[in-house]
Amino acid sequence: MTLLTNDLAAVPTVSASERAERLAAAGSSWSERIASAPSSAALTYRVSGTGEGSVASAITAGKHRFFVDEPAALAGDDVAASPVEFALGALISCQIVVYRLYASALGIQVDDISVDAEGDLDVRNLFGITDEVRAGFSTIRLNITITGPETEDRYQELRAAVDAHCPVLDLLQNPTPVEVSVFKA
Repeated sequence: MTLLTNDLAAVPTVSASERAERLAAAGSSWSERIASAPSSAALTYRVSGTGEGSVASAITAGKHRFFVDEPAALAGDDVAASPVEFALGALISCQIVVYRLYASALGIQVDDISVDAEGDLDVRNLFGITDEVRAGFSTIRLNITITGPETEDRYQELRAAVDAHCPVLDLLQNPTPVEVSVFKA
């Protein structure tokens, strides 16, 4: 529902061998760190946001700042992707990272990977029309396209590893306790 723009930050070009070296180094470093201090495996991510415009949000995540909005049909100014589009984007990006990580770990060559996601959302709950449908996605479909010389069986082996280890896929497939507090300023 959001118009596409090409306002993407420049991402450096990395060769397959450079990517493999970086993934191996990161895996080795984390393994050593966790072996010497098991508590270092527990990470806490902190992200904050403030309301902007009609229904937009300015989000700060570490040194990064981005906007989330809604299309005009949902009262937004359509200056950025919607929250549910960001959720699908988070799933896609996590899938790509974990596919690359496990391809390297399993010795499976992946020349290129692309992921498309579709999510079905019934807005009747959002607008308080009925609570008989979920507020969130009823279904998400991922289409993953991998190019490389491996057999279909090897790529299915890779898929099984990714399905078992992708954090955002886990978030979407399993209940996660969420503690909510509201404070009057």
